[in-house]
Amino acid sequence: MTSIDALNARIAQFEKMASADPDNDMAHFSLGNAYLQAGRAAEAARCMERCVELNPDMSKAFQLGGKAMIEAGWADRAVTFLEKGFVVASMKGDRLPQTGIADLLRSIGREPPKLSKEVDEAAERLRASGAFVCRRTSRPGTKLSKPPFRGRVGQWIFDNISEETWKDWIGQGTKVINELRLDFSRDRDQEVYDAHMREFLGIDAEVMKEIEAGNGS
Repeated sequence: MTSIDALNARIAQFEKMASADPDNDMAHFSLGNAYLQAGRAAEAARCMERCVELNPDMSKAFQLGGKAMIEAGWADRAVTFLEKGFVVASMKGDRLPQTGIADLLRSIGREPPKLSKEVDEAAERLRASGAFVCRRTSRPGTKLSKPPFRGRVGQWIFDNISEETWKDWIGQGTKVINELRLDFSRDRDQEVYDAHMREFLGIDAEVMKEIEAGNGS
């Protein structure tokens, strides 16, 4: 199977999941990300808009949605979307998407919005509270009691993903197994499952670089 065939297969899988569970924010996020990789920018943008309707705290969706809008030629629409995402990322202390959004705005000749005192204070209160904030949802949650499996990815999940989000993935992962009829005795099926897990948890290429560099937290 070529890389294009594999991407088209992933798109078909995510389309099925989004259709079967239209209120699943990560199904729309994953589908939008796959559309973006396939150069289907307008479709990707619509998926990311739907994603943030369902989960307004998902700053990464604002980043990728804005990128898709720029690629689709919707610069004005992108500015509004990215500026909102910049504030969301700032309030949640989600630094990678915040930087990515700022770079996208500058790429179309706009500066990131100036943050209000209230936004700065909200971010500072969240940092000072000592609460564990899930990197996937940008929401406070319960820290896992131990890494879910060995290795650097397992450690990254322990450091960054809440117990609530991990439980959500277990439920989503069961759907993936059943809908795609995965058999873990086959290496390829294990790889498909792992790819869906990384997609759900937000372990994209940027995060994998962090993990490989040993900077997972």
